[in-house]
Amino acid sequence: MAAASSTKKLMLAASPNKPRLSSKLVPPATIRGPPRRRKTKRFAVLATFITSKPTVLVAEKLGEAGLDLLKNFANVDCSYNLSPEELCTKISLCDALIVRSGTKVTREVFESSAGRLKVVGRAGVGIDNVDLSAATEHGCLVVNAPTANTIAAAEHGIALLTAMARNIAQADASVKAGKWQRNKYVGVSLVCKTLAVMGFGKVGTEVARRAKGLGMNVIAHDPYAQADRARAIGVELVSFEEAISTADFISLHMPLTPATSKMFNDEAFFKMKKGVRIVNVARGGVVDEEALVRALDSGIISQAALDVFTEEPPAKDSKLVLHENVTVTPHLGASTTEAQEGVAIEIAEAVIGALKGELAATAVNAPMVPAEVISELAPFVTLAEKLGGLAVQLVAGGSGVKSVKVTYASARGPDDLDTRLLRAMITKGIIEPISSVFVNLVNADFIAKQRGLRITEERIVLDGSPENPLEFIQVQIANVESKFGSAISDIGDIRVEGRVKDGKPHLTKVGSFGVDVSLEGSIILCRQVDQPGIIGKVGSLLGDNNVNVNFMSVGRIAPQKQAVMTIGVDEEPSREVLKKIGETHAIEEFVFLKL
Repeated sequence: MAAASSTKKLMLAASPNKPRLSSKLVPPATIRGPPRRRKTKRFAVLATFITSKPTVLVAEKLGEAGLDLLKNFANVDCSYNLSPEELCTKISLCDALIVRSGTKVTREVFESSAGRLKVVGRAGVGIDNVDLSAATEHGCLVVNAPTANTIAAAEHGIALLTAMARNIAQADASVKAGKWQRNKYVGVSLVCKTLAVMGFGKVGTEVARRAKGLGMNVIAHDPYAQADRARAIGVELVSFEEAISTADFISLHMPLTPATSKMFNDEAFFKMKKGVRIVNVARGGVVDEEALVRALDSGIISQAALDVFTEEPPAKDSKLVLHENVTVTPHLGASTTEAQEGVAIEIAEAVIGALKGELAATAVNAPMVPAEVISELAPFVTLAEKLGGLAVQLVAGGSGVKSVKVTYASARGPDDLDTRLLRAMITKGIIEPISSVFVNLVNADFIAKQRGLRITEERIVLDGSPENPLEFIQVQIANVESKFGSAISDIGDIRVEGRVKDGKPHLTKVGSFGVDVSLEGSIILCRQVDQPGIIGKVGSLLGDNNVNVNFMSVGRIAPQKQAVMTIGVDEEPSREVLKKIGETHAIEEFVFLKL
């Protein structure tokens, strides 16, 4: 599938409680039916909106503040220390799961959920204990809590750094054993030493700030970090080889991925300055622990301070843990009272938001949009889904949809608009009406690829003010027949186009005909000979049968020629009413479309 090029990683949240807006202006050829109170349709893109009280399984200890938030919204099941079998048994009764680092959320867990599990919340930063591929395939959003424990993790990294440099743990154990070995535990100073921060994300950045305050020279390696952000705090970004070969201290802060697994191995240790000291408060798997023992024994690595391990807890006879030049703690990076409460609140809010149908700013397997563009993009996301749903309903039975082209018209530059969200919702709109599969922002690309649906994207750059992110969205389905011939464009594809007006999605083009109808409820499309009285006849027919018309517009080629009438209705007309519409004089074809 073609992906929109963008340097931004964006995430969108659409509030399900956003009030409906009424139009202030009525187009010239537009007739509204009488006002009628209708139930607002909630917009959910990441999780199926749950009308009954959802169930959240908390599989590891969570701070009380977070639990209180969850209990005000959901049924909360706190079941700790579950075996993999017990977790798989329970999960089919749960809408959300919250874990820390000790629970493995495997493919079997997602398969056992039978589609009910919509959100997995990781109370912390790392998500290597969650099978992200399986989560995405099953349409399950995975969120984490990346900010609440940032300071705690950074402080623990600095604590290990200073404790290691001054042999605090070893000296403490010696004194408590009745010894007084001042000469044995002579340390090294930090001032003017070079610290290499490997991974310059949130925690790495905070470690760098604190190390600068200790008088250290700080360099960093991170292929995704921005040089100007590093320079702003006096840090130079360098290559991996330069970082490890010139540093006196190395602090690890990268995530565990296939690319970083055992990144620090025999080869890497061989390139380091003899006597270097290493701190790891990131993930144990980024270090080859057997290679680290060898480097310690050979003197390449003078000391190591470790808060994380490949297997946790490590074996009691672990050579690494028992090594005299290694300081260890039991994964305490986020273990402060303040951080624990902050993480609990952050993950509870993310899970609750996702269950409401909102997009969480901390999602790790969905595109992300910063909060400032949430309200701006929300109506266009709704428009995208509705256009996809309309287009596929216009396809005649038996025509397989394989190729879809989406065109976005905007006065903004290509880097100012990430269309992955819009593409995902168009995919949702196209697939769900003709399939039993659940499609959301998380799994849209996967489902499309699985079903052989190719979606290409094109941009039209317009002159004018970039105040609005988009002027219109156009959806074209090629190489299919249509049940409504007027939806076929001059190049032979089904084509629908829409805009956002007064905060609401509108259909503005069908085939080559310009129309203007609010995409609420459902619509009836009629092609007719343009002559007086047709609008009144169809409107009366619907009104006489208790079908409320909320919007009506007519687009025509020229006076007294072909025209397309678009009627927005609140209820689905009966077959008899639709038949009478089709039999109305001058109407040549019509189709009813659900939204």
